[in-house]
Amino acid sequence: MIASIIIGAAIFGYAAYAMVKFINKSKKGKCAACDLKNSCSSNCGLPSKVK
Repeated sequence: MIASIIIGAAIFGYAAYAMVKFINKSKKGKCAACDLKNSCSSNCGLPSKVK
């Protein structure tokens, strides 16, 4: 009985952690939350040059 409660709490705890992490990353935007932002060549955050 206690083991099933602990396992259930662990599952719901991890699900809550994953949702909070996802929401915080989505608030930052596409490029700011990317793991490759320092080596990316797409220049997401920079304004494009106007000719």
